[in-house]
Amino acid sequence: MPEPGRDIVLVVDDSPETLSFLTAAIEATGATVLVAISGAAALAVVREITPDIILLDAVMPGLDGFETCRRLKADAALAHVPVIFMTGLSETEHVVRGLGAGGVDYVTKPISAGEILARIRVHLANARASQSARLALDSAGRFLLAVDAAGAIRWCTPQAARLLRNVDPGSLDPAGGETLLPPAASARLGREAADPLTLPLVLPGGDGRRLQLSRIGRIGRDEVLLRLHVEGGDEIERLRRLLGLTQREAEVLLWVSRGKASRDIGEILSLSPRTVTKHLEQIYAKLGVENRTSASALVVRALRDERA
Repeated sequence: MPEPGRDIVLVVDDSPETLSFLTAAIEATGATVLVAISGAAALAVVREITPDIILLDAVMPGLDGFETCRRLKADAALAHVPVIFMTGLSETEHVVRGLGAGGVDYVTKPISAGEILARIRVHLANARASQSARLALDSAGRFLLAVDAAGAIRWCTPQAARLLRNVDPGSLDPAGGETLLPPAASARLGREAADPLTLPLVLPGGDGRRLQLSRIGRIGRDEVLLRLHVEGGDEIERLRRLLGLTQREAEVLLWVSRGKASRDIGEILSLSPRTVTKHLEQIYAKLGVENRTSASALVVRALRDERA
């Protein structure tokens, strides 16, 4: 497993020489390098570990870099990861094709170590700035995503990505490798920003919760900004504020109060049972209680007193 705190760079190329050269240059900066020799192998890697940046060869046998990038960007959880294309192709049409697939930059072979390292630094900094803003939105309970006119998801905050992964697959409309919103939602996206959805659209969550999708407005000509609201989200925010908990602790505590076991909570929140247990230990310490029953009673009392 990559060491905590180190940048993770995924290098995808079918040339052993290129992989060796780039691995040595990048590791010398203190980063962790993951390698894949094909597009399919790269997609397998990112299912297990999310890299901070990807260097992607455009021309490979089988799944080429352009299609690999499109599939990466179609995954809401990976859409924020910058992709730098590497190839011997330098014609304008190939540059345009790479950028159109979702790449942020394009370097031609033979690659200069100094140049590629400089580009990595720039794009990592840009990605982190953007991700920090999205994390800030998440911490404020603003789970946002942007889609194009066809309903394809272009980016989302981390929490929104996690929520979408738990949505019942039948409520989404996969096409061409992209994650699309349900047709009922996509059909209503063409309205002007001043005309929000008259009623939130409800998406059935795979964990038994319901997600409400509402429209905020347009950002530019080609993207629409949407917000996900979790059933029980208002209660989570109140628990966070009233009991001095973090967002995740409030989520765990709410499900405890609803009688869910640690394993069930882990499945709902995409956490390991051990992580849920750690959160519960912190919750008990903050609340000054010793067990689930006492913690649940505090939840009922806090929410009741505020309503009163």
